[in-house]
Amino acid sequence: MWPNAVANALSRFEWAFRQPGRYLNASEAVSPGIEVEDARDDLEWAMRLLPPGAKRDLGRLITRIDEEFEHRTLPEPNNIEWAMEGWWWTRLRER
Repeated sequence: MWPNAVANALSRFEWAFRQPGRYLNASEAVSPGIEVEDARDDLEWAMRLLPPGAKRDLGRLITRIDEEFEHRTLPEPNNIEWAMEGWWWTRLRER
């Protein structure tokens, strides 16, 4: 991981969740590497590297992020092959 990777990933979710509307805007998903799904990948990677106490703390934040992300997206059954990368890649934003 690189310096501030977790803070950067968390800030991407904070920005995305502040946007108006029930669903996340699909037009924001145009830049590979800076999408919230990529940020979720970064958080997952950090969870593997953190010591137990920090892992629990970050895990609580991730649980809330995952709940909000699931609430603001829809299931996308055609992307099931992406499930191995993380369930968050199988979700659909507003079109």
